[in-house]
This record gives sequence, C-alpha cells and structure tokens, in this order.
Amino acid sequence: MDIVTRDFISFDWDKKKRLINIEKHGIDFEDAVEALFEPHIEIQSDQNGEVRIRAVCPFMGRLITIIYTMRGETCRIISARAARKNEQQSYHANNFGRNTH
Repeated sequence: MDIVTRDFISFDWDKKKRLINIEKHGIDFEDAVEALFEPHIEIQSDQNGEVRIRAVCPFMGRLITIIYTMRGETCRIISARAARKNEQQSYHANNFGRNTH
C-alpha cells in the first residue's frame, strides 16, 4: 500500500444509504468527498464481481474509512465510518511519519 491522491470527476451515492450512514456512523457522504481528496491509502477487493475500494483518509483530526466503487468516471460512495485500529495502523505504517491529519 502506498499513499495516493485522486482527482475524482464526480460523486454519487444512494440518498437513503447516506442518511442511514449519518445515523449509524456520524459521517456524511458529503464530508467523505472532502476526505477522498486528501492523501490516503487504498485497499481493493472484489465483491460479487464489483471492485470495491477501501480508502483510509484523514478527516477532521481522525482517520475514517470510505468504501467506494468506480462507475465509469464517477466515484460511488457506499459507506464511511471511523477507521478500525488495523486500518489506522496500516495508514500510519505507510505514511512514513507525515502528519496529514
């Protein structure tokens, strides 16, 4: 894993899922958009034939994990939550001591 930055063209998400995510995790997908433009690490997986990307990003003094998939040039956000301990460790291990959050 390396630290990456992305230049996304557009974003999309399910409106109901966004509201559920805010209630469950306290993170709005609109805020997740901002975090995805920060340097972060990404882990790809294939779920049911769809490539999903788990991005561990700095956001407002903490690390969050955003799950998304690309549909053409559109980034479709699936979920956003506080980063788990192992995700935080992976981020810091690959961040080489840079203080970006």
